[in-house]
Amino acid sequence: MAEHVRMLIPEEQVNKRIEEIAAKIDADYGDAPLHLICVLKGGAMFMCELAKHLTMPVSFDFMSVSSYGSGTTSSGVVRIVKDLDEPLEGKDVLIVEDIIDTGHTLAYLVEILGRRHPKSIRICTLLNKPERRVKKQVKVDYTCFEIPDKFVVGYGLDYDQRYRNLPYIGVVEFGPDPGEGIGAEGSGTKREETEKTE
Repeated sequence: MAEHVRMLIPEEQVNKRIEEIAAKIDADYGDAPLHLICVLKGGAMFMCELAKHLTMPVSFDFMSVSSYGSGTTSSGVVRIVKDLDEPLEGKDVLIVEDIIDTGHTLAYLVEILGRRHPKSIRICTLLNKPERRVKKQVKVDYTCFEIPDKFVVGYGLDYDQRYRNLPYIGVVEFGPDPGEGIGAEGSGTKREETEKTE
């Protein structure tokens, strides 16, 4: 069945919110060095944009931890695809995620990284689906947007490796295209409400 993408959060709104979250992170950490851990692949675009607006010394590392298969729902089975290159001991760590859904991946990630003796671990996500949370112990420190229970793409998020390069957040819909095309809202399409979280 053919799919199409309907805009949920436009590019300008995404970029503005990332600047706001970066300002909050700056206020919390001050001049202390911050070690950003990007959860690949979806978090790469978000982390790069976030880091551009941070003023403290920043270092990067990358980890691939997946609980998704080739479909649109989380499998609940977490596996490490790529581990970190650098030790975490004594570092302030910020895990940067594209989206937090059930919380399976983050609960696992926080547990295993906590064993590596960082000074602190916090979580920052572009998108959050709290209504789908299974792992209630996952505490998200910085959230750009809370979104409805839709399968979203763009700004690094994909559907079977497609749509990562879209500069906005869109919803994947299946069936006949209503005619507005990818990214256009059209006269008959209303953009869904999203909630910024402070």
